[in-house]
Amino acid sequence: MTGVSGAAGRAAARGLLGRLSETRPLTPEWEAAFHGVPRHAFLPDTVWLGDELTPCDRAREPETWLRAAYADAPVVTQVNDGEEPGPEGERWPSSSASAPGVVFRMLDMLGLEGGERVVEVGTGTGWNTGLLAHRLGSSLVTSVEVDEGLAARARGALASVGVEPRGVTGDGSVVVTDGVDRLLATCAVRRVPERWLSAVAPGGVVLTPWESPWLCFGLLRLTVRGDGSADGRFHPHAAFMLMRGQRTDLRIFRDVVRDGHVPEESATRLAPWNVTGEHWAARFAVGLQLPDVWCVWQHDPGVPGVRSRLWVATTDATSWAAVDDAGAAAGPAGSAFTVWEHGSRRLWREVESAHRWWREAGGPGPGDFGMTVTPDGRHTAWLGRPGRRVPRAA
Repeated sequence: MTGVSGAAGRAAARGLLGRLSETRPLTPEWEAAFHGVPRHAFLPDTVWLGDELTPCDRAREPETWLRAAYADAPVVTQVNDGEEPGPEGERWPSSSASAPGVVFRMLDMLGLEGGERVVEVGTGTGWNTGLLAHRLGSSLVTSVEVDEGLAARARGALASVGVEPRGVTGDGSVVVTDGVDRLLATCAVRRVPERWLSAVAPGGVVLTPWESPWLCFGLLRLTVRGDGSADGRFHPHAAFMLMRGQRTDLRIFRDVVRDGHVPEESATRLAPWNVTGEHWAARFAVGLQLPDVWCVWQHDPGVPGVRSRLWVATTDATSWAAVDDAGAAAGPAGSAFTVWEHGSRRLWREVESAHRWWREAGGPGPGDFGMTVTPDGRHTAWLGRPGRRVPRAA
């Protein structure tokens, strides 16, 4: 398992290295780690591919498995937290090997020069851990994993390539090493745990994927200050699974909308797809302003004249809104869309306010925003520079 066997495997590894070099050439140190810690050694014999999460077994489909191992794409390595699918047979991804291009970009963002003490939150397959241990030495790397099965498998994979970083099984939001220079998370957070800031020495870096309930997108790179606070900018083009302790399992018709609800009807000229879909910049800005609001599309809702409906709700399931898309019947640009709202908050009005602020600010992208986090856990988003606060929409 410690090397790529056969001509096909060696060619696959060379191909991946070539693709990575076309967009972001690896430094000599990371290229050495790429060869010394081969990605295939960290993937389980069964991975899940495509939107349908189709199982791919290494023994039965070796060529497909190898292509997945050396594609510059994420690979799902666990479904359903390692449990068997329920009665309906639904699979959902619970752990993955991140796309190599994103992995090496994040490692670069740590700004390592050698000698830094690093804690990683989210061991997963162990590949990131192995790359760090190869670069810095095993004694300087600690990795924390909440899932005992994943942690055990990662230990075996790391031993197979000759590195032995410290592994800890537990909740990465609280179980981390003190006095480290870098903290790297491989799971997204909606709030930066206070423990992370106290664990990192002043001048050190916290790098974590970011998620709001509205959009999972981006990386947040924070520098820890002498007073225990931290601030830094967001960086685009990354999406990770949410830290298990911050998950919310919400469904519109199971948890939010009730038969007895009598919504208030109104209209909007803000097209619902302007804050969803491929509108990444608008979605990111809405998520920063409405950190407790999420949305989901319902296609063919069974309502005459309505092609699809955007549902919006609070994470405490106390307020909701729905915006109807009538498709071809919606009329020309600027036509109104029907809005239904229930609860103490008028959520679509809040979305309109958030979108209006973003538009009047010039339509900034994720990289234009930053965040300040204080030792007591207060999060303040800002645009351009600390002090120019992003408002909470209302």
